[in-house]
Amino acid sequence: MTILLILQSASQTIVAQRKTDVGQQNFSELDDILTQKQKLLGKDFVVMLWKKDDTLVYKKELGDFNSKTQAPIASCSKWLTAALVMTFVDEGKLSLEDKITKWLPEFEKYGKNYITIRTCLSHMTGIRSEPITLLKLLERKKFNSLEDEVNSFAAKDIQANPGDEFRYSNIGLNIAGRILEIISKKRFDLLARQRLFVPLLMRRSSFSSLDGSPVNPSGGALSSPEDYMHFLIMLMDKGVYQGRRVLTEQSVNEMLTLQTRLAQIKYAPKVAEGYNYTLGAWAADWKDGKATVVASPGLFGSWPMIDYCRGYAYLFFVKDLLSEDKADAQMEIKKLIDEHFKNGCE
Repeated sequence: MTILLILQSASQTIVAQRKTDVGQQNFSELDDILTQKQKLLGKDFVVMLWKKDDTLVYKKELGDFNSKTQAPIASCSKWLTAALVMTFVDEGKLSLEDKITKWLPEFEKYGKNYITIRTCLSHMTGIRSEPITLLKLLERKKFNSLEDEVNSFAAKDIQANPGDEFRYSNIGLNIAGRILEIISKKRFDLLARQRLFVPLLMRRSSFSSLDGSPVNPSGGALSSPEDYMHFLIMLMDKGVYQGRRVLTEQSVNEMLTLQTRLAQIKYAPKVAEGYNYTLGAWAADWKDGKATVVASPGLFGSWPMIDYCRGYAYLFFVKDLLSEDKADAQMEIKKLIDEHFKNGCE
C-alpha cells in the first residue's frame, strides 16, 4: 500500500492520504463524463471523491478553479448552519424543540408562538416566503444586520401551521442563526469560525459579508473545495475530524433524520424536487426515516453530497448558476460513481 503524504505549510492542512483498492480502480469513465458535460456544468470546476477510510480516491481540476479556490457557496451554507446549531444542542444551550419566542419575543406579538428551532432548520416555520433568487439575495442589503432582517420576519403572514408544510427559503435558518447570536452574545460569522471552521481546518471559509450586507446563515458562506470536504469528512466520521470531536454522534444522527414527508413539500427548487429534507440538507435517498444520501446544492452550482450506504463523499464545486438540467447531470455522475462502491444498506 502506497503512502502519499501531502505536506503543506504550517498555515495549511496536513493530510495523510492512503491509496487503497478503490483508489487504484479506473475512474476513466468519470473523467469522460465530466469532459463531455463540461460545457453544461461550467468551464471551471473541481470534483473530489473521498472514501470513508480517509482516502481521497479522485480529484479533477478543470480551468482556473482548483481545490483551494474560494468562492460563494450559496445554499450549501445551510448545512454548515445546521451543524453550528447542533454544537449548541450538544452543549445543552438549546433544544430543537425550544420555541423561538424564548429569545425573540417580537414573534409572540404577531402570534408566531409555536415555531421551534426544529421547524426553522427544516423550512417548516409556516411563515410566508418567496423562492430564493439572486434578486432576493441582493434585496438583503436594505437591512443593517441579521437582527433587523429576522425582526422583519416577525410581521410576515403565516400561511401554514408550523411543522405542517415545507417551503424552502432563507427564513428559518436565518432565525436560527440570530438566536445563536443572542445566546452567545457573538456575531454569527465569528461563531462559525470558532466552532466549525477552526476545528475543521477550513481556513478559506467564512460567513463574513464582503458587500456590506448582513451576515447570511442561509446562503452567505464562502468556502473552497478542500475546506468543504473537511466538513463532509466530519459528518461521515460521526462528528469527528482528525481525532477531534466537532459534533456528537447523536447530533450527526439527528441531522440525518427526515423532517418531512413528500406530501408536505409545497415549494422546493427544481434541483431538489422529489427529495425529502433533514436539518439543513436534502435527503436524496432514505431508509427507515433516515437519509442515506444527503446533498446540499447551492444556487451558484456547488453540489456537496454524502452517500452513507456506499461510504463516500462527493463534491462538485463550480462558480456558476445551478439549473435543473445540471441536477440531472449530477445524478447521472452519481450513478457512475456508485458502481465503484458496494451498497452497505442492501
